[in-house]
Amino acid sequence: MSESFELYERAKQRIPGGTQLLSKRPEMFLPGGWPAYYRRARGVEIEDLDGRTWIDATHGSVGACPLGYADPDVNEAVIGAVRQGSMATLNCPLEVELAELLCELHPWADQVRYARTGGETMAIAVRLARATTGRDVIAFCGYHGWHDWYLAANLADSEALDGHLLPGLSPRGVPRGLEGTAVPFAHGDRAAFDAIVSSHGDRLAAVIMEPMRKTEPPPGFLEHVRKTATRIGAVLVFDEITAGFRRNVGGLHLRLGIDPDMAVFAKSIGNGHPIAAVIGRRETMQAAETSFISSTHWTEGVGPAAALATIRKMQRLDVPDHLDQTGKRIQEGWRRLGERHGLPLTAVGIPQLSTFAFDHDEARAMMTLYTQEMLDAGFLASGAFYPMYAHSQDHVERIIDAIDGAFGRIHAAMAAGPVTDALRGPVAYSDFRRLA
Repeated sequence: MSESFELYERAKQRIPGGTQLLSKRPEMFLPGGWPAYYRRARGVEIEDLDGRTWIDATHGSVGACPLGYADPDVNEAVIGAVRQGSMATLNCPLEVELAELLCELHPWADQVRYARTGGETMAIAVRLARATTGRDVIAFCGYHGWHDWYLAANLADSEALDGHLLPGLSPRGVPRGLEGTAVPFAHGDRAAFDAIVSSHGDRLAAVIMEPMRKTEPPPGFLEHVRKTATRIGAVLVFDEITAGFRRNVGGLHLRLGIDPDMAVFAKSIGNGHPIAAVIGRRETMQAAETSFISSTHWTEGVGPAAALATIRKMQRLDVPDHLDQTGKRIQEGWRRLGERHGLPLTAVGIPQLSTFAFDHDEARAMMTLYTQEMLDAGFLASGAFYPMYAHSQDHVERIIDAIDGAFGRIHAAMAAGPVTDALRGPVAYSDFRRLA
């Protein structure tokens, strides 16, 4: 039994769910085989508790580290903030500098509030929208965290959220009184959006959505949402937690030419250090003066120091272009090698957030085998690849070579019989469920 596996078995006895983040559960990748814990991480290399070193060819800590692990420039800024004292009775001046930089990058925005995680920042945005409008209902598409306002969508229909990232999200513990306050629609579905507006228009506090993730929005869709939100007096909020600062320095909405009333950032802006921000128009952000939104650790200094160093490095080195080129090469590799080995698959997403999936009855077993074979070759891999600046051309070539081998093994397993026969353990799962 490996040290990592042994520790994970201990964790499941003391930590409900085994991990703090569902997306880092080993069962989501390769049950019994995925190394759950790391000893150190640098660049794109991760050393596990058993001394094995892996190349990260998956989601880069769920998109939190666009520069790479332990980036030296960000580390220097963070260590400097720690040495200066990262918490005090007085306020950290870097939060003003970061606010000015965020508003400079987004000229439509006037003010900024901070938190330390994406989920809590989305909760702030919802509170501000409701306080501004005096309304309760939120129309949304996509995944936006774990808070009550979001999971309330599953109170009326237990499968309402299934198409918005993870199926099976339970609303247990969410007050029944919130039923009907969060109404989902599919990204790009103008008819579904218009139906919500028709039914709830005078009660809509906000429309919340990612401007884009897997595919370009249909022509005119974002413009229609923007125009409609303005017409009915709802606040338009863009969730840029995952996509922001990856395709360009700033929110993805800047490239799409649509200005929201608020935008939310986390993950990428701190390169792995906890920092999140809500930016918005003055008339919306001023609601923070009338609704109590406050937390001690939103005032510490490490987060702003990390964000300033991360954003400035992105600007200096044009990091989004490197992520774009790297992601394109991996997507092209998936498609080309899938065709070579006769594997039906689809690769989608902006290159900076690349994903692929097998189009087959045994898709889950095939993806589990892919992870197993990539691990055997020294790579942490899944159906997602979020490139980091630390991914070099050599890394990409080695990843593509490993994909070639893994796809060949999957083809052979399909020809020999059930793909599950080639697995050394259970099939991975991709939904929310209790651990056995």
